[in-house]
Amino acid sequence: MTLYYSIVFALLLFQMAMFLILIVPLPFSARRKLFRFLATSEIVAKINYGVRITFIFVAVLFVDAFQRMVKITSDSSAQQEHPGLSDFRNEQNYLARKFYAQRNVYLTGFTLFLSLILARTHSLILDLINAQEELAATGSPDATHSSADYATMKKQMQQQQTEYNRLTDELAQAKAQVSDKKAD
Repeated sequence: MTLYYSIVFALLLFQMAMFLILIVPLPFSARRKLFRFLATSEIVAKINYGVRITFIFVAVLFVDAFQRMVKITSDSSAQQEHPGLSDFRNEQNYLARKFYAQRNVYLTGFTLFLSLILARTHSLILDLINAQEELAATGSPDATHSSADYATMKKQMQQQQTEYNRLTDELAQAKAQVSDKKAD
């Protein structure tokens, strides 16, 4: 693999690691601190700028690899028109070139696709953090209100249980009366 495709592969591995870091379930305070650091750090901003420039080069490599793959595929159709000119070495050379071209297309394509997924995941997590901060800012219900809700819910449950028992007894009596009438 050439140097620039090795760099693209390293970039793909870096993106996969960053994606795993983004989706790791962290407590709210730790996640907020991490994203504040990422948003305010000048070093991270410079790295982000460099990575964006790198993605331009990756896009150019993707277009080039795609064109090579199309060219190799068209060479295949030319070889099929003249079957007597191909031998085992030419066929193996063709298959190797086709493999390398496809590998390069997949490598650069996945790198570009993962960059889009990372950007979207990052924005979704920022939205989640902002929503959680807004929820925390509006205030949570105090403990007395929640305990009153618990008492109300407990009272409703007891009433429903009593009504259920009453209806069950009525049903049992009605079935008993029906069976007594059938026995007569």
